[in-house]
Amino acid sequence: MKQELAVRIRRAMPDWFTPALLLMIVMAWLYPGPGLASGSFSLKSLGNYGISVIFFLYGLRLSFFQLVKSVSHWRLHLVIQSVTFLLFPLLLLMVRWMFDATQYWELWLGVFFLAALPSTVSSAVVMVSLAGGNVPGAVFNATVSSMAGIVITPLWMGVVTETGSGDGSFAPVVARLGYQILIPLVMGIILHSRLGGPAIRYKNFTRYFDQSVILIIVYTSFSSSFNNGSFEGFGPEVILTLLLALLGLFLLVNIAIVAFVRLLRLPGEDLITALFCGSTKSLMHGSVMARVLFNGAASGGVMLLPVLLYHAMQLAITGVMSQRFAADRKPAVEK
Repeated sequence: MKQELAVRIRRAMPDWFTPALLLMIVMAWLYPGPGLASGSFSLKSLGNYGISVIFFLYGLRLSFFQLVKSVSHWRLHLVIQSVTFLLFPLLLLMVRWMFDATQYWELWLGVFFLAALPSTVSSAVVMVSLAGGNVPGAVFNATVSSMAGIVITPLWMGVVTETGSGDGSFAPVVARLGYQILIPLVMGIILHSRLGGPAIRYKNFTRYFDQSVILIIVYTSFSSSFNNGSFEGFGPEVILTLLLALLGLFLLVNIAIVAFVRLLRLPGEDLITALFCGSTKSLMHGSVMARVLFNGAASGGVMLLPVLLYHAMQLAITGVMSQRFAADRKPAVEK
């Protein structure tokens, strides 16, 4: 009983990463200097190098044999990928007219950037496992979403940024995606048969490395935004409104997922997988893509703000959801 209570308390407590993200934002506000510096060994350059290493390590851990085995469950995959890359962005496009030519345009663009991101990888799979869902389906969809997002997210952002800003700067973005993300990812996949075992075995170390790179990106992005006054006019009421809007988006997407799953008559474990994989968004991809797509722009922190808020919110809500699903399914399993 004591051991079970300790486990529940440990799961309920936030990990070190969420407070560290908040600390990076505060540090960027108080001491933006290091985040503004340039050079081969600056924090900005280290963040760029780290992006390539993250995707190389991700490629090392990918097993296409396992992915191929899960392809046949296409109805579940259709629900999750459609919600992730179609429903989310389309919902934001429906309200775009409210923010055009206003001081909150960049904030809407940040929420749209969030909507265009792939789903989470590790946290979604963990939550599905705890809730008693379809774990192989979660692994497949998280992996496919992560890889597809490398192409789909920039395409969606190209639609709204080119028509909104008219700068026509999408070609350099494609080039940066190629040498910073796609080439390291492909190299990792090629070397999976030789180095995949150690990469999977030491995945805790690689997770800490990923998180460290994200912290650097968050700090440098917010340093630039604070230094250029990008957050002027964003008082507590704006942040609260943004948080409520993100909560509404999360709930609306979950309602749609339940409707789609019932329409396709998928079993209960697939519903769990669709909820956790379809409604969550990847902070890792958000941080990396923001650095590549916006390339150190002054508004980089504004682009990341909705991603950070949604990340904290989805962790809290999905944690409660996983425990509720696990409690509801436990009696059925015991029978």
